[in-house]
Amino acid sequence: MSLLELEDISTRYGDFQALFSVSLSVNAGESFGVIGANGAGKSTLLQTIAGLLESPTGTVRFDGEAVEHLPAHKRVTRGISLVPEGRRVFPSLTVHENLQVGAYGKRKGPWDLDAVYGVFPLLVKLRNKQASFLSGGEQQALAIGRALMSNPRLLLIDEVSLGLAPVVIRHLYEAMADVVSSGMTVILVEQDIAQIMEVADRVCCLLEGRKVIEGERGAISREQITEAYFGTRTG
Repeated sequence: MSLLELEDISTRYGDFQALFSVSLSVNAGESFGVIGANGAGKSTLLQTIAGLLESPTGTVRFDGEAVEHLPAHKRVTRGISLVPEGRRVFPSLTVHENLQVGAYGKRKGPWDLDAVYGVFPLLVKLRNKQASFLSGGEQQALAIGRALMSNPRLLLIDEVSLGLAPVVIRHLYEAMADVVSSGMTVILVEQDIAQIMEVADRVCCLLEGRKVIEGERGAISREQITEAYFGTRTG
């Protein structure tokens, strides 16, 4: 059953059009990967779903309800949470305080402080440390944990691996496997084709704001994704 449906979504930044008639659906409990180069529209897609951009052309349905005109904070209360590119933790707050901020909407669900610390044990020893003093990987774990504290039904994650060392990326994806196995519906944006092909149930590729290929992980090859990624796909 589809939890999220996008129909002919077009999004602009002023006079610049970033998405062109993008349609897709994501099923409840599914891990959905979005791949593409810089400027492909990946972050715009997540921000459109989260309600951070002006109302797009087209329809965004969440659990059967049209939400494209709802502001971001109301989408959070309905169960949509975004981990933005660049992490954007609150630098003056401690790790523990950042996590508590994530729970401000008081949505009921399985994710609380103990659950988040269980998935990201590295945060336990850092709980009283100011977020500005964390490494990039620690901040990324905190950003994901903060989003989980809102008990979302749909978790949007923008560029998990951006700017991080391979060993850190591996640990984060291991933790993400626990999140996905809990039944969370996840849309994961990445530039790394190999990472997406390992964790996503289905994958789509964006090129210059348009969806150029989509398919289940076992039905679409890495070569097809690579061709779509670079705009060399002919069929």
